[in-house]
Amino acid sequence: MQTTSTSRSLSRQILGLAVPAFGALIAEPLFLLADTAMIGRLGAAELAGVGLAAAIVQTVTGLLIFLAYSTTPAVARFLGAGQLDKALARGRDGIWLGLGLGVVLGVIGWFAAPLLTNIATADAAPHAVAYVQFSMFGLPAMLAVLAATGVLRGLQDATTPLIVAVAGFGLNILGNYILIYVLELGVVGSALGTSVIQWLMFAVYAAILIPRMRKHDVGFAPTAKGLRATAQVGSWLLVRSASLRVAVLATVLTATSLGTEVLAAHQIVFNVYSTMAFALDALAIAAQALIGKELGAANVSAVRALTSTMIRWSIGFGVINGILLGATAAWLPYLFTTDEAVIAGTTAGLIVLAVSQPLSGYVFVLDGILMGAGDAKYLGLIGIANLVVYLPALYGLAALAADATHVGAVAWVWVGFAGVYLAARALGLWLRIRGDTWIRLGAQ
Repeated sequence: MQTTSTSRSLSRQILGLAVPAFGALIAEPLFLLADTAMIGRLGAAELAGVGLAAAIVQTVTGLLIFLAYSTTPAVARFLGAGQLDKALARGRDGIWLGLGLGVVLGVIGWFAAPLLTNIATADAAPHAVAYVQFSMFGLPAMLAVLAATGVLRGLQDATTPLIVAVAGFGLNILGNYILIYVLELGVVGSALGTSVIQWLMFAVYAAILIPRMRKHDVGFAPTAKGLRATAQVGSWLLVRSASLRVAVLATVLTATSLGTEVLAAHQIVFNVYSTMAFALDALAIAAQALIGKELGAANVSAVRALTSTMIRWSIGFGVINGILLGATAAWLPYLFTTDEAVIAGTTAGLIVLAVSQPLSGYVFVLDGILMGAGDAKYLGLIGIANLVVYLPALYGLAALAADATHVGAVAWVWVGFAGVYLAARALGLWLRIRGDTWIRLGAQ
């Protein structure tokens, strides 16, 4: 009876964080779809320019996601240790780091925009430059929001970030419509509207956190020690994120070299992979917050129980995802294209992706567990090691793909990414999680 009760309690804790985290994760891409639709009505040149510019901005924020991923476990550890004042102080330092990085990168981005977008066509380039430049006004707030989201998750609150995200992106759609069409600011209006909303979202987080800081006598000014601690963990998580980006880019370049049909099919499969990853990423976020808290409380039994439960859940979700994806692989491509060659290649890639889903779930949750443990250095180093394994293997698979049909080529590319790369990541994470080195108890 006690075991059943404990299992239910763990399930409630995990779902209490994972479900709202999932909602917050999908809110942004849904907004981007709506914004893309509005930009698309302006013309092909505007859409192409914003497509390139948005990819640049998203790459920056994707690399700096460590502001959330490093803040969450640090805050959770102090919370678990019963040191709420230090938890809030560490969160404050993370937010200040985000603001500072945003200001520096925003200035650089404004002046570097023409260089960053010089691959755009002549008619799309002005729109790409404008979007990048006016997005830079909101970059400090955007990065501070990442850190503030991490603070609340570390405090075991994933519902508030969901509410802020949904409300913020909802207002963004309305504001962008007015700026784009009513005030006729076009692409500039879209970038400005998003920047304004980012600052409003940051203001909401400040209104939530400042009273808590005052209540616990936590000052507003950052400390050098706290900034260094967040930056040190963040630098290793930046290495990890960069290694993931390199793997994705190398895979895209390989698909590009194999022809238009292979690249088109690969892009569809990758979009499906990214969408399915939201559920697994939400579970990883829950792992960060819960593992960090229990380590801070020096509760080893709870850490072990959470780890076992979340590994089972992740593999289970992977099996369900794989079955659903395999069952729909033949007709799902028709939602994206009418080209029969691309459809056939996409189906082949989706089948490989379906088989890999349990492995993908395992990788995502172990990543989250080790982040929650603050094991950032290992994650950074193993990210580099994964590339050492994957890039030569991808080169060899590309040679096989070059001699295959376009259907076989897509399959070989995804055997590389969803097979070799994920397997390398899984092995590296398993080697760490099976021991006790990552279990470091206490607030620090």
